Amino acid sequence: MKKVNVSLRPIVSNINLPTVIKTAILPGDSMESLFIATQVGEIFYVRNGNIKLFLDIRQRIIELGANGGYDERGLLGLAFHPDFYNNGQFYIHYTLAGTQGPGALLGSFQPDPCNTNTINLQWNNRETSYDHIDTVEEWILLPNGQVQSRRSLLNLRRPFMNHNGVNSLNFSPETGKLILTTGDGGSGYDPFNLSQDIMEVAGKIIEIDVDMNTFMDNPPAVTRFNELPESIYRALSVIAKGVRNIPGISFQRYYNQYIKYVGNVGQDLVESIFSFVYYTPIPVTEIIQASSQNRVLNQETLVNLGWRGWEGNLPTTVILGCSANSSLAQETIAYFNEAISTSAGRIHPLTCYYHIDSRPDKFSGSALTGVQPYMGSEIPDLSGCVVFTNFSLEESPPPERGVLAYTKVRTDCKENDYGIIEADYNFGNQSSFYVSLGTNLNQSRLYLGVYGSENVTDYNKGTIFEIVK
Repeated sequence: MKKVNVSLRPIVSNINLPTVIKTAILPGDSMESLFIATQVGEIFYVRNGNIKLFLDIRQRIIELGANGGYDERGLLGLAFHPDFYNNGQFYIHYTLAGTQGPGALLGSFQPDPCNTNTINLQWNNRETSYDHIDTVEEWILLPNGQVQSRRSLLNLRRPFMNHNGVNSLNFSPETGKLILTTGDGGSGYDPFNLSQDIMEVAGKIIEIDVDMNTFMDNPPAVTRFNELPESIYRALSVIAKGVRNIPGISFQRYYNQYIKYVGNVGQDLVESIFSFVYYTPIPVTEIIQASSQNRVLNQETLVNLGWRGWEGNLPTTVILGCSANSSLAQETIAYFNEAISTSAGRIHPLTCYYHIDSRPDKFSGSALTGVQPYMGSEIPDLSGCVVFTNFSLEESPPPERGVLAYTKVRTDCKENDYGIIEADYNFGNQSSFYVSLGTNLNQSRLYLGVYGSENVTDYNKGTIFEIVK
């Protein structure tokens, strides 16, 4: 695919690490405002070139970056109710202050295919062996301009610091329900295989019927669906499993239906973007009933991204160095049986890009950070395409640089190639990590979030750009 050239137009500078970029029309207003959520807990909005603070929950956020500055917790999701203009309701996903735990495992994890103890681990003592608690809350913008919290929809106990998802809340234009995308819980290689267990909240894409009254202000912190009170779980359905870590879900209208796009951040080899149209969610009520009756649940209609048996289009591998030649690597399938058992039921990626790739007009990537369709006409070469962002080039000399790229859906359902989007902007000697990607309501504009550091504790290094011709 050909290289596309664009420019970057700065909109806001000197903000903290931006995790969500999207637009909404404020009640009583006639134009869209650009909303920016930062990892440390601020939400700003930009209208007519002026930036204002919409919400500040920094005191509610767990202490970030205590172990060196890098962190994957904080304010991770923001979504506006489809009727936000009239009811003022919006939703946020963040990591609760005061919930720091010791973690589920000591040290880092890597499976050993020759040692069954490492590939059959169980997450035990969950009430004490965890890293933190995430919450999904409903808030409201009052007529007087004040905002207040209304209720907690979910409180989720997470095993590790990382893989909590980002841009994790979005409303479905098909169902009107809130979509929560959750990572597999973290560490690496999904130590407890939470992503494939239908009862686990981790590693799933979940629908929440926010218009259903759950009659509970402060639900318990859980890790499994059957730990939830009935008033909570009857509002939930599962769309997909096999998720490692995910930068949200996006929707592209195609005639009278929507194509759904989700990205799966890779382990060691490959970053993947998946697409699907048809799906049949499984109500959590059915999941719990099947479990209580010792009945095998039919999961054939569930979208399965394949993790942990598959990393994109490749079986998940453990990579070992070669003592005789450091330029070579020995790759061993980490979970052979799981790769086999999920091979037929998983969906295949729309496109993949790799951590090591020397092909012309390709790049060696590190982590997928955003996936958005572009339906505008200002950049003709991208109209109807799916744009995605990569955090930074793998093993590139400083200063660090992120990457923009794009792909298209194929009608024959085969995996597609991708092309690079060359951004004409001089970042100078400053690093530029591409941390988020957003659109406006009709997807005719694209917004890029860039940060000058990998660490959330290096403050005020963020810039929001509009991607223009």
